[in-house]
Amino acid sequence: MATQTRTEAQAKSFGQNIESDLALEFLRVVEKAAIASARTMGQGARKLSDQVATEAMRETMDTVPMRGTIVIGEGERDEAPMLYIGEKVGAKFPDGTEVPEVDIAVDPLEGTNLCATGTSGAITVLAASERGGLLNAPDCYMEKIVVGPSCKGCVDLDAPVSDNLKNIAQRLERDVDDLVIIVLDRPRHEKLISDIRQAGARIRLIGDGDLSAGIAAAVIGTGVHAVMGSGGAPEGVITAAAIRCLNGYMLGRLVINKPELEQRIVRMGIQDKHRIYTADELAPGRQMIFAATGVTEGALMRGVRFFGEGVRTSSVIMTLNTGKVRFIESIHLDKKPDVKVRFA
Repeated sequence: MATQTRTEAQAKSFGQNIESDLALEFLRVVEKAAIASARTMGQGARKLSDQVATEAMRETMDTVPMRGTIVIGEGERDEAPMLYIGEKVGAKFPDGTEVPEVDIAVDPLEGTNLCATGTSGAITVLAASERGGLLNAPDCYMEKIVVGPSCKGCVDLDAPVSDNLKNIAQRLERDVDDLVIIVLDRPRHEKLISDIRQAGARIRLIGDGDLSAGIAAAVIGTGVHAVMGSGGAPEGVITAAAIRCLNGYMLGRLVINKPELEQRIVRMGIQDKHRIYTADELAPGRQMIFAATGVTEGALMRGVRFFGEGVRTSSVIMTLNTGKVRFIESIHLDKKPDVKVRFA
C-alpha cells in the first residue's frame, strides 16, 4: 500500500476544524466589505453603503473554500438579490471534495446610518459555525440583556430593572451609579430609560449598532457594563456568537407581536415564542467564528483609513474552541512597484 503523502493527509483533514481552516478566510470577507462601504462614508447614502458592503462580502465569500449556507442575512430570496436566507456560498468544488460545511450569519454593514453620516460604530460582521450551530432567527425584535463574564447568571429578563442593576453592581464590586448601560435610542425604550435613571445608573444612548455595544459590554475596560432593551433578533444571534467566544453572558427573547410572525416562527421550527434563550442556545455550535472589521471609529476597532499607497483596516477575529480573540491591523497595499509600508 502506498504511503499517504502529507498533502493528501492535509486535504483529507481539511474541513474537520472550521475555526483553524476558515478564521482568516472570514477575516478577508469582513475586511473587503468594510473597505467598500467606507468609501461611501459620510455621503448620506445609506442604501448605497449597505449595497456595496453586501456585494463585496458576497463576492469574497465565493473565494472561500467551503460549502456555506446563509442562515441570517439580508432577507428572504424575494427581498434581497444576495446573502439572502438559504443562499449557498463558497468556492465551487467537485462533488466529494473535502471542504467544510458551515452555517453563516452576516450583517454586511451594521450601522448603515452611522456609515452614511460618518458617525462612530459602523462595522461589517459575520459569525459562522458547523451546520445547525446558529439559530435561524426571524426578522423581528428581540429583548436582550448582555453583560460580561463576571455577571453570569445574575440578570433576568423578567426581573425589575433596578434588581438587575443592583446585581450587576454587586458582581462588579461597585455602586449602581458607577454603571454605564447602553440602550438604543428608540421610543419603545422610554420606560426602560426612565427605570435605569431612577435606579441611579448612567446611560449611553446610541442611534444604531447594538451588536457592537453587546461586544463592548463583554470586554473589560470599555467602560460599558451592560446592554439592555430590544433590537434585531438576527443581530442578537450574531452577538451571541461573539459573547460565547468572549465568555460573556446574554439573555434574549423574541418579540412576537404580529400574526404573521406567529406563522413564520412555526415554519422556522420555533415552538415556544416566550422562550428565553441564553447565548449558548442562540449560537449552540461546537465550533464558532466571529469576525468584524471597523468601518467608522469605534470602541474596539478603528475605522477604515485610506492613504496614498493603500488602505488600513482594524478587525477582531474570535474563535471559541481555541480561545483566541485577535485584534488585527491590516495594511492592504496598492499594486505599485514603488509602494511603501508606513507605520501610522
